[in-house]
Amino acid sequence: MYIYNLSMYAAGFFFLNFILRDDYERRSLNERALARYCHRVLAAVLRLRNDLLAKPEPVPKIAPMKDGSGALDGTYIAVTPSASDRPRYRTRKGGLATNVLGVCTRDMRFIYVLAGWEGSASDSRVLRDAINRPNGLKVPIGSYYLVDGGYTNGEGFLAPYRGKRYHLQEWGPGRRSPQDREELFNYRHARARNVIERCFGLLKKRWAILRSPSFYPIRTQCRMILACSLLHNFIRMNMASDPEEFASFAKDELPVGEETINVVGTIEPSNQWTQMRDAHAQEMFTEFGNRHRH
Repeated sequence: MYIYNLSMYAAGFFFLNFILRDDYERRSLNERALARYCHRVLAAVLRLRNDLLAKPEPVPKIAPMKDGSGALDGTYIAVTPSASDRPRYRTRKGGLATNVLGVCTRDMRFIYVLAGWEGSASDSRVLRDAINRPNGLKVPIGSYYLVDGGYTNGEGFLAPYRGKRYHLQEWGPGRRSPQDREELFNYRHARARNVIERCFGLLKKRWAILRSPSFYPIRTQCRMILACSLLHNFIRMNMASDPEEFASFAKDELPVGEETINVVGTIEPSNQWTQMRDAHAQEMFTEFGNRHRH
């Protein structure tokens, strides 16, 4: 038992040392040891997904986005596909990457991660795939995730108003304050949704393996992305303060739990969802106006 535990400690140390390095440094490591240790620990980490993934819990008391469970977005992570697959993995900026869907809580823990889609795939296409998978993203009826303007404003996914200021840099010092309910809604939406961008930023800063393409097959590269997401959650769960947060300010998925609940099954615009967004916006603007009159 002592020998077995020592071997597992060594494997875990080797795996962490591996994902903390960039591609150039990883190539200097013993390749046989990589194959022996990394795949073993990778499989063990992925088996912990039900324990390490955050559970989506709406927080109605937190303004301004009532009943929201968190935020989602896509991000590119560099990969090394085979020569025949390169055209599909080429992004609009010319790089080779997988388009990774991430869903996170307000405290920057991942609820769901889907890696493996080609870099040429749109964010909305990846999301549609995620909600249609047997163990995919579950959005309980009555709740929603914050999404940016590239997604449909439909049941379960609350998007900003198009044609209005939205991105945080548009609200910097010297800029006008919100002029109407749509601008106020977009400003608060952008501040709340920014959590997923910060979460992706921390993930990539923490694990160097995500900042450069790997020499592993695509399948293994995507499993590495999922494992790094789980280890990110483990750190967030077990450290009083995250040093990285304060210092910087086929397809694989990490499925959510299998509870039987009524969930959103399609992503379609609807009058009901538009009216709900308008009601949110009007409530915010009324409260905003009352506060600034006194």
